[in-house]
Amino acid sequence: MDLKQLKYFLAIAQEKQITRAAKLLHMEQPPLSRQLMLMEEELGAKLFERGRKQLTLTAAGELLRSKAESLLAQLDETMLEVKELEEGVRGTLSIGAVVSCVSILPKPIQKLRAAYPQITFKITEGDHFLLGEMLEKRAIELVVSRLPFETGILPAKLSTLPLPSDPYVTVFPSAWVTQSGKERTSIAMHELAEYPLLTLKTDKTIRMHEQVVNEFRRHGLEPNIICECSSVTVIMSLIAAGIGATVFPKSILSSFPYSEIAILPIKDAYFQSDIGILWLKDHLLSKRAQHFIDYFQSGQM
Repeated sequence: MDLKQLKYFLAIAQEKQITRAAKLLHMEQPPLSRQLMLMEEELGAKLFERGRKQLTLTAAGELLRSKAESLLAQLDETMLEVKELEEGVRGTLSIGAVVSCVSILPKPIQKLRAAYPQITFKITEGDHFLLGEMLEKRAIELVVSRLPFETGILPAKLSTLPLPSDPYVTVFPSAWVTQSGKERTSIAMHELAEYPLLTLKTDKTIRMHEQVVNEFRRHGLEPNIICECSSVTVIMSLIAAGIGATVFPKSILSSFPYSEIAILPIKDAYFQSDIGILWLKDHLLSKRAQHFIDYFQSGQM
């Protein structure tokens, strides 16, 4: 069995169909079916159960997939290490970031570009679940995210560099702040409970929503939530349009310099959102990724 056959096998395991796997591999279906048959004959084990619509891995297939993924990842990392030893720090650093952490990226990228001009960057924005999947598949090397990282990856498989915590503030339509004729400079929780609120929440990422709700309840209050939304951008647009207010970590707001919004501290509450950089423990980091992490470890934030 060779590396090419292992890649064929992993494509079939991913797509669960020979036809789709062949398309993914840019090859014809019959040769791919033949390669799978040869693998099963060589191993003396059935790798897939053939269903009407899709293939399902057998116990032997699951074991081979785990070992094959690990083997190919080690090969990629070895090639990367040898290449970097010869060429120095270059190549593309792939980073995943939740949109609420995007404001953290410009400074370290600016520093790396100045020190290592041959580095390029690929940045993917997404929710925790998507970024977790991409990290496991090694489509990205690092994730910048709110903590905890709400994904299917076991925490024991991740290394995390915590970053300074981010205080929550309220975000209002600008017109609401001056409605009484006197501009507000802060707001209390009992006052905030009277306003229609928008919160950030998806089916899988609920931490920020729960923090806000729990802080209201700690004050014996219930928030007047009129909209749960999965997009920071949509929430900020709704606030700018005068639909409602929100409670967000302060660093988010530097990415949305709308003139139609106003930011107020909460005078009787101080709760924070945790942020971190995450990567797979079993993945050898590239030099460019390590330099990105070093920027934060050196306290240059």
